[in-house]
Amino acid sequence: MMEEEEGAEEQQRFSYRQRLKAAVHYTVGCLCEEVASDKEVQFSKQTIAAISEVTFRQCENFARDLEMFARHAKRSTINTEDVKLLARRSNSLLKYITERNEDIAQFNLERKAKKKKKLEDENKNSVEPAEAGAVESED
Repeated sequence: MMEEEEGAEEQQRFSYRQRLKAAVHYTVGCLCEEVASDKEVQFSKQTIAAISEVTFRQCENFARDLEMFARHAKRSTINTEDVKLLARRSNSLLKYITERNEDIAQFNLERKAKKKKKLEDENKNSVEPAEAGAVESED
């Protein structure tokens, strides 16, 4: 029974991996088509398959590295600092990731401030009628 469960789990992992590979292959194909029309060049099916395979393997390496960075920091969750560490060898990528991270942080701060103001306004509005009712009952 245990072997059957392990076999099913292994089959599911293999299936998931194949779907990911197919998605990468499709995306690489679309990107190659875009470049081909833009630059007036052609990509053979073998070239697209090779780019897809290299891309998939590089993504696996990135995933392992990110896991190791988080584990080294005694965390179970990968965060933006791990991603920046991964991108450290590419100045343009590191700059892009840092800028996007700052944009997201700013957006989150603004959203938090709006939420806080909305709650304060709601609390103020719910307190005022109660005070008005208290004033009326005094008369």
